[in-house]
Amino acid sequence: MAKTFEKAVTGFNHNIKHKGKVYHVQTEDSGVNNPHIITHLFVGGNILASKKTSYADILNAENLAEVVRELMEEQHKEMLRNLINGVYDNYESTVRSYQPGQLATDAEAAAAPKLAPIAAPRPVPPPPPPVVAAPIVLPPEVAAARALKEKPRINEVGVETLFGEDLISEKSLDEVILSYLASEGEPS
Repeated sequence: MAKTFEKAVTGFNHNIKHKGKVYHVQTEDSGVNNPHIITHLFVGGNILASKKTSYADILNAENLAEVVRELMEEQHKEMLRNLINGVYDNYESTVRSYQPGQLATDAEAAAAPKLAPIAAPRPVPPPPPPVVAAPIVLPPEVAAARALKEKPRINEVGVETLFGEDLISEKSLDEVILSYLASEGEPS
């Protein structure tokens, strides 16, 4: 049995300028499941000419991918030669075409046939309502601290404090004891 290829052979694309217009020639292979080579000649996004060749009769060829590649090259070159030799000069697309970078004038846009409106898309269902978390139950000491009428003071380091600030000191324990003993005889 002959060896076949699974994927389609990679095609060809060429842009060519002829008589002031840019033409695009595209050749593609449809693969062994649909053995056709198709070449299109585009101008302004519209197909001006096409050629379709079947290779169903050579599917059992030993080097099928190479043979298909050669057929594609020849068909692609034939379309390019026909374009340059003026075969398509009298062909005109029934749809207005534009060259790369060219825009329609306001008059052309107004005269263009209007397409039927596209059916409205199905309405998108609204998103589900946000999940509301159960209220957070605070520990009693946090709730009590938040309920204090006196706001915390900011110490010299920039930290909030409620109490005990005067207990923290840079003094040594001996200095703290001496300071306490010295102040014991003083009236408050």
